[in-house]
Amino acid sequence: MTSTAFSLSGIVPPLVTPLADRDKLDQPGLERLIEHVIAGGVSGVFILGTTGEAPSLGYRLRREMISQTVRLVDGRIPVLVGVTDTAFVESVALAEHAAQCGADAAVLTTPYYFPAGQTELTRYVQNIAPLIPLPLMLYNMPGLTKVWFDIETLQTLASIETIVGVKDSSGDLDYFKRLCELKSIRPDWSVLIGPEAKLPAAMAAGGDGGVAGGANVMPDVFVACYNAIVAGDEVAAKTAHDVIVAFQAIYDIGKYASRHIKATKSALSLIGVCNDLPADPFNRFLEPQRQQVADILRELGVLS
Repeated sequence: MTSTAFSLSGIVPPLVTPLADRDKLDQPGLERLIEHVIAGGVSGVFILGTTGEAPSLGYRLRREMISQTVRLVDGRIPVLVGVTDTAFVESVALAEHAAQCGADAAVLTTPYYFPAGQTELTRYVQNIAPLIPLPLMLYNMPGLTKVWFDIETLQTLASIETIVGVKDSSGDLDYFKRLCELKSIRPDWSVLIGPEAKLPAAMAAGGDGGVAGGANVMPDVFVACYNAIVAGDEVAAKTAHDVIVAFQAIYDIGKYASRHIKATKSALSLIGVCNDLPADPFNRFLEPQRQQVADILRELGVLS
């Protein structure tokens, strides 16, 4: 079992999965993406999450994404790997592969499709955690999985030493504050916010940073915001946060729920980092939508 001495703070981009074609990784794009975010000062990378389109990717491709990311990062920052699956044994197998490749932590949300009750969810984590050979971060994503990690459930799960923190993408700041209060029993936990524009409020509540999709595109701005908040520089924090808030406009382009992923990949392709192809069943943005993304990036000085 890998040591659970794992702590994380700062900005951790949930990396997109660059695709060259269906079931084919865009390896040069992945390398450019990793170098881009590391140069921006991020504290780690989280692969195979929501922004990484993990549920839409085949198991072979997920394993390739893990091995290539760990190789390219080369120990410079921690690599967190999403291992969520509808099947218990597939989550364990993916975590084992991640550990063999040298990843630093696994990330697990509530199993999706069939909604689990809190008693079932508690037993699920109690059963799976000992089989995952990495420090484990839990991921609250009720908008897509239909199930919350209730605070009472997390209180129970806090007794599992290998669980090292929680990422919350619910957008509910009251819930997030209660989540941070769990540090009274697990002071070693890292508690990270998902919705990127809520970073200052989350940190004011006791959070340790953010898993920000926009940090794929402009990591330096998110890192500057985080650093300014830590330093107590309200002016610099507001300046960076204003850019982050303005950047949110790219997520309003398009009419489908997939627009967040499309917009992020579109922005990355426009700045020359990687391909904008999403996984099936999604389509990339058409030219009118790409132009809207480009206009926003120009206004923010991200695109010349």
